[in-house]
Amino acid sequence: MVRIFIDADACPVKEEVYKVSIRNNLEAFVVSNGGIRPHPHPLIKSIFVGSGFNEADEYILKMILKHDIVITNDIPLASECIKIGAIIVKHNGYILNEHNIANELSKRNLMTEIRAANPLMNSKGKPFSNSEKSNFLNKLETEIRNLKNK
Repeated sequence: MVRIFIDADACPVKEEVYKVSIRNNLEAFVVSNGGIRPHPHPLIKSIFVGSGFNEADEYILKMILKHDIVITNDIPLASECIKIGAIIVKHNGYILNEHNIANELSKRNLMTEIRAANPLMNSKGKPFSNSEKSNFLNKLETEIRNLKNK
């Protein structure tokens, strides 16, 4: 059975995942350090981990199985989940897999170095758009259908 895990603390598409999860009768685990209101539907499970560094990531890695779906923008977490066989969907709908994760890790590491070298480069990034939300929903539904057909 396919399950969905949400790396939830900074996830802008939680509500969308809840709707998709309920519509497809799939359990969704909302993993966070707290501060996220539990959802009343029995398929949506709130998991609160400690506030230590990477505790949500460690919980997800301990619990996921091959063919589970993980919603995250955390590239190192995604890389480890891919090794287990999970499907990774970023918040904008971009699918991470064994073919593109090395490139994504390289980009992430380069940007980390650039930000460390230039402390004035502390932008918040661009706002989350409706087209990204729509793309996310389309990709998530497609991945669920693909997994159900296996």
